[in-house]
Amino acid sequence: MTTPTPIYRRILLKLSGEVLMGEQSYGIDPQIFRAIAEEIKEVYLLGVQIAIVIGGGNIIRGIEASAQGMDRTSADHMGMLATVINALALQDALEKLGVPTRVQTAIEIRAVAEPFILRRAIRHLEKGRVVIFAAGTGNPYFSTDSAAALRALEIKADVILKATKVDGIYTADPAIYKDAVKLDELTYFNVLERGLKIMDASAITLCMDNAMPIIVFNLRVPGNIRRVVLGEKVGSRVVPESVAVGRPLTSEERVR
Repeated sequence: MTTPTPIYRRILLKLSGEVLMGEQSYGIDPQIFRAIAEEIKEVYLLGVQIAIVIGGGNIIRGIEASAQGMDRTSADHMGMLATVINALALQDALEKLGVPTRVQTAIEIRAVAEPFILRRAIRHLEKGRVVIFAAGTGNPYFSTDSAAALRALEIKADVILKATKVDGIYTADPAIYKDAVKLDELTYFNVLERGLKIMDASAITLCMDNAMPIIVFNLRVPGNIRRVVLGEKVGSRVVPESVAVGRPLTSEERVR
């Protein structure tokens, strides 16, 4: 039986803290980490180079802590440390499955991880190692979404895969609005104009300025990461205007 051919050579997988919690309201669920690691291994075995940016919202969200009176810079630094905890947990889960993995952090914590060095990260990818980028951009006031966009551009990834708990981008929150409509393909401008909360505006703008495609998909469906890299129609795509040109506008896109 021949191995399927992926359409992407190098991907950036964005994992939010939300998808790491499972059914818990807080913290780390080891079973979820193992399940995610197994999904990643499926893609790794296809020969795809995998980089990951991981969030920390299952432990602490800097912006929420700031809203409760904490200094924003301190809160964001705590959020960065939370992403390192998650990165180490995912590294452990991957390596238990035989997937060589390196963690690189945007703030130096040499006792537990490498500092982010672009050339070294690319070398790891070329050597067949999964690279997990932790601590966001290393700067307060920037989300891990912005870190995902930045790292994807730096490593010259083919696409950002944004893992969520729903099967794509909707006109409204489908958990609240039963009449919400799924959008299979949008431009960056569509996302910004409608205020769709798939990634923050700075991350979307960075992707738009550099034509970095984004695919939003449901991580809870087993095999979805593999389906995406094999080119199956999964989730929703955010693409440059030039890619969307030449096809009829959907009814949703006509609504301005």
